[in-house]
Amino acid sequence: MKSFIGTGVALITPFKEDLSVDVQALENLVESQIENGVDYLVVLGTTAESASLDKEEKQLVKNTVVKQNNNRLPLVLGLGGNNTRLVCEELKAEDFTGFDAILSVSPFYNKPTQEGIYQHFKAVSTASPLPIILYNVPGRTASNMLPETINRIARDFENVIGVKEAAGDMVQAMKLISLVPEDFLVISGDDMLTLPMTLAGGKGVISVIAQGLPVEFSKMVSLGLDGKSAEAYKLHYKIQHSIDLIFAEGNPAGIKALLAQKGSIENYVRLPLVKATPELQQQIQDFLSNFK
Repeated sequence: MKSFIGTGVALITPFKEDLSVDVQALENLVESQIENGVDYLVVLGTTAESASLDKEEKQLVKNTVVKQNNNRLPLVLGLGGNNTRLVCEELKAEDFTGFDAILSVSPFYNKPTQEGIYQHFKAVSTASPLPIILYNVPGRTASNMLPETINRIARDFENVIGVKEAAGDMVQAMKLISLVPEDFLVISGDDMLTLPMTLAGGKGVISVIAQGLPVEFSKMVSLGLDGKSAEAYKLHYKIQHSIDLIFAEGNPAGIKALLAQKGSIENYVRLPLVKATPELQQQIQDFLSNFK
């Protein structure tokens, strides 16, 4: 579990102009994250536009990241859904070579009760050959996995080792941290709340902005984990406007615009997403020009 303390990065999927997967850009992105001090990588999460990738493309992304990483950083694979049976079948059939854990989102669209969420993850826990990190993101799933439910899952299933908590609610995050077992990882899924959650007892972040500002964001998280709040908040306030910018028109349009400004990728997303507006791209460029 110590592998997932610190800064995890939710990798994008870079595309070429024809919207095919840009393998070279993905390789370069993985290398950049490793060189700039992030602690682990998350593959095929929401930020990767995984909902718009077909099976072959997902396999290409996985193969590319695993090969480029070459066992240097722990890897987490996004694998979840709202059909429990199909999620479990996929967990039993998947080749997880090169991966160290699963990030599994709470079922979306169906809006299950808390008991339904518990029973879903009971089945997922039984089926998974790898440790599981839960993912609570009610803004996308339309249902909130409550701290009491997460605590129940954490105590009942040993292979569920943590949660990416992205409700955007600091009160809920503190309640969650106070309830779960001491060795259960409460990981921020909200870049803006990463530092206060870490200082409150969380174990870091699975981040979007860290992909664009890996050195600074990773250092902020490390300072937070060490309890050096004053130094950490100096970095937080330096970075925070970029977080507002990259989420202003949705994810990953914003982070792709930032990475394109840095020359890391070409700026393409797949429908139904659209790229950031020229106005937002200019704001991101202005931020980067003044970021020192």
